[in-house]
Amino acid sequence: MTESSLKQVAVVNIGQLVTLAGPARPRAGAEMRELGIVSDGALIVEDGRVLRAGSYAEMRTSIEQAAEVIDAGGCVVTPGFVDAHTHLVFAGNRAAEYEKRIAGATYQEIAAAGGGIQSTVALTRAATEDELLTQARQHRDWMLRGGTTTLEGKSGYGLNRETELRMLRVLVRLNAEGPARIVPTLLAAHTVPKEMADHREEYLRVILEELIPEVAAAGLARYCDAFCDDHAFTVDETRTVLEAAKQHGLGLRIHAEQFRPGTGAALGAELGAATVDHLETVTEETLRMLLEAKVQPVLLPASVFCLSRTQYPPARAMIELGLPLVLATDFNPGSSPAPSMPFTMSLACLQMRMSPAEALTAATVNAAYSLGLGAEVGSLERGKAADFVIHECRDYRELAYYVAAPARPRVFIAGCEVML
Repeated sequence: MTESSLKQVAVVNIGQLVTLAGPARPRAGAEMRELGIVSDGALIVEDGRVLRAGSYAEMRTSIEQAAEVIDAGGCVVTPGFVDAHTHLVFAGNRAAEYEKRIAGATYQEIAAAGGGIQSTVALTRAATEDELLTQARQHRDWMLRGGTTTLEGKSGYGLNRETELRMLRVLVRLNAEGPARIVPTLLAAHTVPKEMADHREEYLRVILEELIPEVAAAGLARYCDAFCDDHAFTVDETRTVLEAAKQHGLGLRIHAEQFRPGTGAALGAELGAATVDHLETVTEETLRMLLEAKVQPVLLPASVFCLSRTQYPPARAMIELGLPLVLATDFNPGSSPAPSMPFTMSLACLQMRMSPAEALTAATVNAAYSLGLGAEVGSLERGKAADFVIHECRDYRELAYYVAAPARPRVFIAGCEVML
């Protein structure tokens, strides 16, 4: 018996094997509806990677006698979800502000009264690294139970050197312990801390001259993000942050055009950002800039929903223009306490008129490419990590059709089942 045979896993009796196989790049336009579905499929995993994916009839002779065989029960198998925008690490919650929003207060009014991000900053600063790790682990486990196997996580609730570094160390520790893959992002430019409200330039200096160089040198983040908005940072301030990050070898992401147009998306195109996120108020002219610059839009419909707003990003216009969309949860304690990618897909279909196929593409392979991981995860193709989910359904469209269903999918990372 060979060593490789001991490590082979075969998943059989797959009603629909959704491979997402296709070109080695983000998918756009009609490509977003091409899922590479195989009926009566099988998946062979060896050493944690996909060896073969296809029809069981064609593959059964390739399954070694010593293989561990997993019966999918005729259900749907997809790649694991890739959540490309989360605020995974924070202390406490903002349930009290949830009640205020229900009573009619706006996000901006709550922030102006000292709530919002600043209230989470106070709690996060007071927490130890181990306390933050424990709570972030719970958040990650919620995501894993829903089928998310790779995710991006941001800092941004420290707003000082010590706590921002602490948050990033938590993300690095979580990634190291597994099983989920976690991509860390520095978001010190989330907003100006209240104690420095009259010293914006000094806080920017800390980000530019201390945090970005230290984080880049220590390898604590792969990306740098900034929130470009009236209650956060101006376009010019955002430019200085992202240019410094780029000089230090960090990839760029931007929170932009959430509440009004002209807040950062064009800057993302100019600087060659990997993604521009939110885009609820983006204009067609700016979308053309993103297309020309090959910037991926990351849409966050759960944030719109949780803020009781009605203006969703113009997803159909983006798809028709040829932009390779990404869907993400924006999981955070204030504007999007919603860690579920299937729920995000349902909102994308119901509120942004994306098809279930487009939503699934945006939540897997396109999201993977937006994080620089397209060659590793996001589709079930030979050589890629065997991150897959056996869903409790027999038609992939049910993933978005059954809204917030209490499903219990079987989740596998590198071919090993995640037990939570």
